[in-house]
Amino acid sequence: MQELLALIESRTAGITAWAGENRWIVQVFFVVLAALLASYLQKRLLAAAYRRLQQTRTPWDDALLAALQRPLTVLIWIIGIAAAADIVYQETQAPLFSFVDPVRDVSVIAVVTWFLLRLIRNVEQNLLRPEVLAEKPYDRTTIDALSKILRASVIITGVLVAMQTLGYSISGVLAFGGIGGVAVGFAAKDLLANFFGGLMIYLDRPFAVGDWIRSPDKEIEGTVEHIGWRTTRIRTFDKRPLYVPNSVFTSIAVENPQRMTHRRIFETIGIRYDDIGVMDAITRDVRNMLREHPEIDASQTLMVNFNAFGPSSVDFFVYCFTHTTVWTRFHEIKQEILLEIARIIENHGAEIAFPTRTLHIPEAVQVRPEPDVAGEET
Repeated sequence: MQELLALIESRTAGITAWAGENRWIVQVFFVVLAALLASYLQKRLLAAAYRRLQQTRTPWDDALLAALQRPLTVLIWIIGIAAAADIVYQETQAPLFSFVDPVRDVSVIAVVTWFLLRLIRNVEQNLLRPEVLAEKPYDRTTIDALSKILRASVIITGVLVAMQTLGYSISGVLAFGGIGGVAVGFAAKDLLANFFGGLMIYLDRPFAVGDWIRSPDKEIEGTVEHIGWRTTRIRTFDKRPLYVPNSVFTSIAVENPQRMTHRRIFETIGIRYDDIGVMDAITRDVRNMLREHPEIDASQTLMVNFNAFGPSSVDFFVYCFTHTTVWTRFHEIKQEILLEIARIIENHGAEIAFPTRTLHIPEAVQVRPEPDVAGEET
């Protein structure tokens, strides 16, 4: 027993002596252990808090925690490894560890930038969730523009702060950028034109994501799917993607049927010339039918008038507006209106004319035979 105790004491003394001589290794061990424990605890705490905050209706708190989880883990390890590397450098003076401070500072700036970018993305996604849009219909295009501007601002600020941390003069960088901006502007004028074209789309908002647009100047028609800083993606009606440079929209007219208030019915209908006597009654009944139709907006222009003597018919036109702007529903209503007009014409004993041509052949003219030279008829 005494021999065992003596062995333990000798081992303990040896470990104590080794720890005294290599105290920095012990310090590094405890720093890494502390970083490991801190990372584990923050993961558990943030996960529990995130599950609880997901049950709330506020889109900001869970977006903040979701954006914080991974960057915070990386930040803890950066600080822990940097502290351990600093201990090693103070003890060994190894050149490899002389860059610990600037690397740590730049890494912290990068992690903060990463966190802000994740936060912007999460907030954008939360604001565009269907349940949030049902309560507060945010404009998708505005949210997309703001998120892009914020991301660009965060990245530029992070780069400038990192350069300042590394000892570079920001004023010198900005001055160089001002001089080189002229050359870059000439070299990338199309890129800049597209960028400012996209900016004008975000500011003027002639259309938004989801709108159906068309241009009478270009063969552009379809539904807007995405508005980027360089191009706008449009899904044509044959389901093909169309990528249009944003600079194009600064020089063409764009029609946005998605924002129409009504849809127009404008048709010309002809009846036979034999039925011109009932034209007044037909137009009056059609006009009354349109005024009483629940899908026709009587407060808008509503006209039914005889307007032309056609080649094979006498024509009247129908001009009115529907309440709906939905393309499929509009054609259903238009079909109802046209069939009802056909019934009104039939009820008056008239018929819808179709192209005809009347050919008048004059009676045959009798030609007397000419006499011959002898005066006799042949």
